[in-house]
Formats: sequence, structure tokens, C-alpha cells
Amino acid sequence: MKASEIMTAPVKTIEPGASIEEAIAVLLSLHVSGLPVADADGRLVGIISEGDFLHRAEIGTSKRKPRWIEFLLGPGETAESYVMSHGRKVQEIMTREVATVDASASINEVVELMEKRKVKRLPVMSGDRVVGIITRSDLLRALSKAVAPKAVSPEETTDQAILDKLIAELEKQGFASPKALDVTVDQGVVTLNGEVFDERQRPALIVAAENIPGVTKVVDKLVWIEPFSGMAINKVDGL
Repeated sequence: MKASEIMTAPVKTIEPGASIEEAIAVLLSLHVSGLPVADADGRLVGIISEGDFLHRAEIGTSKRKPRWIEFLLGPGETAESYVMSHGRKVQEIMTREVATVDASASINEVVELMEKRKVKRLPVMSGDRVVGIITRSDLLRALSKAVAPKAVSPEETTDQAILDKLIAELEKQGFASPKALDVTVDQGVVTLNGEVFDERQRPALIVAAENIPGVTKVVDKLVWIEPFSGMAINKVDGL
């Protein structure tokens, strides 16, 4: 899946010379938390978001460091904070260094960049033009479609098919060896027997079984072997 398949398009942009009143009105009317800023030629020059309005003089939230810290840091940082809290135009308070993705980028690239840059939205580019925007909401919508139940044939949900798929998944993921387990399937009910040496393996095994089409229930009979004492500890429901 690519960025172009899940992005919101067309995307609303705002000009750098627009007033902050205009920017706020657009954010509120569209129910979005950020807007790309594009010049008259449509080129991306920044992005403005709710975070840029957090520290404003009008509502008494502007930041001011103690005088002695301002003296040590010099006038530049104080001046920058003043612009952010008093600026009247989008270009004065917008973020200029914008993380972007190409329309052909994979969803994995999108998520990695969001995490690396700690941002909630990414303008999607085709050359130097903004063609869309991807937010966390767009990713949730894509996930919603991906997790929706899919039609499967009766042959894919037989007990043997379920068992084969579960064993294959465990071998692929590597968090538990199928050889150390005794897994049975009876009319869609998966029973997990065997030993685990880390309690985190238990929910992973249950989740792996739950994700197999045709599974109606997972019965946990796993035994945790305490790694230092070698003592077997049975799971007690509710504890």
C-alpha cells in the first residue's frame, strides 16, 4: 500500500501571508489539526498546526524564560519566542522545516518518518507540489479496512487448515517454537498446551491463534516455567 492510496486529497492549503485568524478559522471549519502552507505557485513552504498556537499572548500562555537564562542564551531565542506568541501572519509562526513523503512512498516509510520526526501529519508530494496529506486518522482508516473480516472458503477453515496456518505463523515469527508446544484444534477451538519460559509468550501465542480465520475460541493451558528455579507455574484465570 502506498501513500497515494490512503492520503486525503485534494488537500486544503493556506498562503504564508494569510492572517492567523484565517488559519484558525480554516482549522476549525475543516476539523483538522494542521494545514500545509503553499505559496502562490503552489510550492510547499511550511506547515501550520494547533501546536503553533499553544503559546499565545492573547490567552496568557506565551513562554518567557527567567531573565538570567535569557541573558545567557542571548536575544535570539527571546526574539523567536516573541514572534511565536505575537505574530499575526501564518509565515511568522509556521514550521518551515517540513517532513514530507512522495506519493509513491510505502505506508511503512510513512509510519517510520512520523515516528522519527515526531509528527502527526505529512504532506504528500509529487515533485514540488502538494498533492495530498496523510494524518494518523488516514492510517486508522486504512487499518480499519485491513482488519475487517474477509470472506474465506470452507476449505480454509477446517481444523487441519487452522493448525497448519498457526504452526506456519509461529515458525515465521520466532517467539515460540511449535516443537515445544502441543496445539490441537477441534471444531475451531484451539487448545494451547506446552511450556513457555517468558510470560510475554502467552498473549503472543493467543493472539497468533485468534488471527487465524475459522478460530472460534482459544483455550490457554500453557505452563510457565520459572527460568531461575525451573518450577512450573500454572496460569490462574483472573490473576
